[in-house]
Amino acid sequence: MDEFDFISHKLMIFAGILMYIFGSIGNILNICVFTKWCRSKNKSKSSFPCGASNSSLYLLGSSISNLIVIIYPLLTRILLDGYELDTTERNEFLICKLRYFILHTFDLTSLACICLATFDRYLISSREVRLRKLITTRRRTQSIILILVVLFGIHSIPMLKYYRVSKAGYCTIVSITYSYYYLYTFQIVLHGIIPIIFLSVFGLLTLRQLRIISKRKNRYGLNNSDKQLSRMLLLLSLAIVLSSIPYCIEQSYYVLFNGNDRKQTSVFFLFHVTCSILFYANPVSSFYVYYISTRNFRVQVHQILFARRNTDYVVFYQIKPMATATQSVRESLV
Repeated sequence: MDEFDFISHKLMIFAGILMYIFGSIGNILNICVFTKWCRSKNKSKSSFPCGASNSSLYLLGSSISNLIVIIYPLLTRILLDGYELDTTERNEFLICKLRYFILHTFDLTSLACICLATFDRYLISSREVRLRKLITTRRRTQSIILILVVLFGIHSIPMLKYYRVSKAGYCTIVSITYSYYYLYTFQIVLHGIIPIIFLSVFGLLTLRQLRIISKRKNRYGLNNSDKQLSRMLLLLSLAIVLSSIPYCIEQSYYVLFNGNDRKQTSVFFLFHVTCSILFYANPVSSFYVYYISTRNFRVQVHQILFARRNTDYVVFYQIKPMATATQSVRESLV
């Protein structure tokens, strides 16, 4: 093992474990906050974004999908690239077939939810009534998320058939035709072109709408909480765009210039580990982007983590003096 291999393995171990721990904690907190936002019917301006139920549902779906991606695909990536877990025919189903099925099903679900949440923010911030009428109801939003999971799951079923273990001990696609379909459809189109263009266009349009609303002193009913939620999605969209590009480049290299051969040089393995870390930075960093950019989100997290439940003691000490005073009055009357 040369110096580059040693650095690559250690980098994957340390960075991967940190991402696994903080990503799991962050997405669990995301789920708690967005579940609270979705269930709340009386949303105050200080705590909950007005009209954010659809965006909260999309972000809840994204957080659940991210947690699934972290729990299994990221863990197996740490074992493969960090601890050099051997890939054999015995663990082929768990390491190759099931791993890539879960990864692409739920990672695409997460990306789609972020795109739809960004589009929902654009509709809410729009000045045109006809665009605001396109905002879906809560039940339709739930149906859309469920349909996305089913469609991406069905679309990923061929991975259970074509992913195998190569003679060199790597997970690879045995069908040349499907390998090109996988590259262009999954990696370039679904993971690259569509999210990058969609988030860039509607992110910039939403930012433009927010600036117009700020200049005109908010005549369209958009409060500060809505602006914070929109900015939160803009920052997350930027992070997704930047981290998706290296991963797409790596996958394109494998198929177009390397004949889908996963055997790597030491330098390129270091590049592979770096791309993997950036790829998993999307599901890991969402909580911290929300926490830094949105005051209302921070308030909800603090309420979840530092909530005090001493009401029983307060009631006890309030009732006890009242009972004593009543008893003394009765004794004086007697």
